[in-house]
Amino acid sequence: MAEKGVSDIKQFARVGTTLYKMVRQPSINGEFIERRVVWNVETFRQDYGNDKLSEIPKYDGFCTVPNHINYQSVIDKFLNLYEPIGHTPMPGECPLVLSLFKHIFGKQYELGLDYVQLLYTQPVQKLPILLLTSQERNTGKSTFLNFLKALFQGNVTFNTNEDFRSQFNSDWAGKLIIAVDEVLLDRREDSERLKNLSTALSYKIEAKGKDRYEVAFFAKFILSSNNEHLPVIIDSGEIRYWVRQVPALQTDDPNILPKLKAEIPHFLHFLLHRKLSTEQYGRMWFSPQQIRTAALQHIIRSNRCRMEVELTDILLDIMDSMGVDSVSFIPKDLIFLLEYARVRVDTIQIRKVLQEIWKLKPASNSLTYARYEGNYNAPERYSESKGIGRYYTVTREMLTHSDELMND
Repeated sequence: MAEKGVSDIKQFARVGTTLYKMVRQPSINGEFIERRVVWNVETFRQDYGNDKLSEIPKYDGFCTVPNHINYQSVIDKFLNLYEPIGHTPMPGECPLVLSLFKHIFGKQYELGLDYVQLLYTQPVQKLPILLLTSQERNTGKSTFLNFLKALFQGNVTFNTNEDFRSQFNSDWAGKLIIAVDEVLLDRREDSERLKNLSTALSYKIEAKGKDRYEVAFFAKFILSSNNEHLPVIIDSGEIRYWVRQVPALQTDDPNILPKLKAEIPHFLHFLLHRKLSTEQYGRMWFSPQQIRTAALQHIIRSNRCRMEVELTDILLDIMDSMGVDSVSFIPKDLIFLLEYARVRVDTIQIRKVLQEIWKLKPASNSLTYARYEGNYNAPERYSESKGIGRYYTVTREMLTHSDELMND
C-alpha cells in the first residue's frame, strides 16, 4: 500500500456517521467541479490503513449558510454546504459587465445593479422573480444567466421546466439562484408554487429514498423565455414579478463570456463600494411601482380571459358614454351587458372575475344604485335606470390601472 499524505486525508470528512470524499470532476469547458461523494470506509482502510481513520475531520452534520464576503466553511461543528465563490474583489474597470446590465435592464439599470448587489452582499434577502422575455434571437438573456453562473459559481443551478415540477428538489433547494432558461410554466399550479417559493422562509427538501426535512429557503428565481405572452401565469395585481423585455444585441461576440468572466473581480469590487440606489420597501426589497413594466402588464393582459377583457371594455365604454367615473352593478346586470356584446357567460364566471380576480366585495345591504343597460336607440348606446341590490362598484382608475405602462 502506497503511503498517503496528510493532504490526501483532508479530502475526506465524516459528517454524522457517513464518510465523504471531496472530488474534482472535470467539465466539458476544461474547468473542475468539486463534488462531495459518499465513500466506503472499508475502501478507505485499504487505501490508507486503519491508523488514518482517526485523522479524518469530523462534523455533527450539514448546514447551509450563504455568505460571499465572510464565508465560513465550518460553523459550530457543522459543514457548510453553501459554496464559497472563488473570486477576489480587485480595483479595476468592468465596462463589458456594466454594458451587459445596461442592455438587460435598460432604464432600470440602477435597479438591476441593486438586484445583483443584494445577491452578493445580502444573499438571504428576498427579491422579486426576475423574468427576461423576448421573441427576438441574440438578445443576451442566456449570456446574462451564464454570467451569473460564473459569478456565483456552484450556488447557481439551471433547472428545466420538468425539474421545477419534480417533487425531488434536494439538488436546488440550497442554491442562491435557480435559473430556468426557456421557461414555460403555463399551469396554474406552476404559478402558485413559484410565487410561494419566492417568499418562503423555509422549504422541505426531498430526495429519492430519503425522508423529507425542512431547511431555510433563500433562493431567487431568474427565468428567461422567448414567449412574451404566456411564459407563466401572472394575475392582475401580482407584485412578485419583475419582467424585462430584452431587445436584440446590436453586435454578436461569440467570445463575450470569457471576457465577462475576466471582469468579475473588478465588478465585485465595484459592488462592494457602490451605494444602493434604493432602500428596502418591503419583504422583496423593491416597491411594486419600481419594478412594474410594460412587459409585465402585457403578460397580465395575455392571461386575462376573453370575458374579463370584454367586461372591462364594456364598463369603460359606459363610463365614457355616460360621463361617469364609476359604475355599480349586480352580476345579473353584467350578464345582460355581455349578452348585448354577444358574449355568453353565467353567474359563476362573473363572480369569479369580480371576487377572485378584481377582489371586489358587494355592498353589505341591498341599496339603490344607478343601473346601466344596453340601448341601441339611445345616443349614448346605454340607458340609466334605478336598481336595488347588493351591488359591486368599479372605478375608471381600477380598470385602467392594469393598463398603465410604467418604467418601460
